Amino acid sequence: MNLLERFKAGLAKTHSRLAHEIKRIATGSPRLDAAALEELEAALIAADLGVALTQRIVDAVRKGYETQGAAGLDVFAVARAEIEKSFYGSAIAAAGAISPKLREAAGGLCVVSIVGVNGVGKTTTAAKLAHFVKSQGKTATLAACDTFRAAAIEQLNLWGRKLQVPVIAGNYGADPAAVAHDALTAAQSRHADYLFIDTAGRLHTRHNLMQELQKLHRVIGRQLPGAPHEVLLVLDATTGSNALNQARDFNKAAPLTGLIVTKLDGTSKGGMVVAVHNELSLPVKFVGLGEQADDLQPFDAAQFAAALFEE
Repeated sequence: MNLLERFKAGLAKTHSRLAHEIKRIATGSPRLDAAALEELEAALIAADLGVALTQRIVDAVRKGYETQGAAGLDVFAVARAEIEKSFYGSAIAAAGAISPKLREAAGGLCVVSIVGVNGVGKTTTAAKLAHFVKSQGKTATLAACDTFRAAAIEQLNLWGRKLQVPVIAGNYGADPAAVAHDALTAAQSRHADYLFIDTAGRLHTRHNLMQELQKLHRVIGRQLPGAPHEVLLVLDATTGSNALNQARDFNKAAPLTGLIVTKLDGTSKGGMVVAVHNELSLPVKFVGLGEQADDLQPFDAAQFAAALFEE
């Protein structure tokens, strides 16, 4: 299965709902009057594409209708083009320093901190990232810094054995920053290319838990200047627009370098990927499209748009 087919399979629920609504609106009102455009707007917002992008798509459809008429207008193509533009034409491309690809540390270890609220799939994501870099010919180490959740350490150890990736862990209740320190030392001694740190889930509104995360980042930053090189926020696609609030608060507490969106295959609100990206100008680096180790895929805006809006 190629990447486009994976995206199509993962976004099937979102695509099915959007395609049905767009076809219904277009056939029910071939003149695309104000009422039809309002219905289109509602359908796009229901998919959690966000108000700003929804308005751009509706405006582009309106302009296309005015210049081409209904016969020459392809609403699906207009929507695809606007989504691609929102990614490729954003501040991210101009910034240069922020890349949709996983960073590499020149001549050394790249430390990646995986953060997010409870239940979004951080532990599984950390393991899948290790699997991904191994498939690229790189070496990885995993750090079990979630020392609070029941079975978190065992879960990461199971993944480590399955993927043949070393896992550095402490005891339950241990200081996460101390575990991260030990893991960084171990990864450096192994000359690993990547260290993926599985942090504990924390509510974005809990100030004390955010301070704990900041401490972990300070500790490894003193140990290895520049670390963590990546701070990736894992978002559950099924939470829809609430993911935006999580992203805002995490970005304030621990400046993010990118997003990973999981469970896209289980939601009809896949448009939230675009909404979060648009507001925070953060690259979407990976998306989760299933349960298997290789179902975490690098994000491709063009193929995402095609899977979302293909008639």
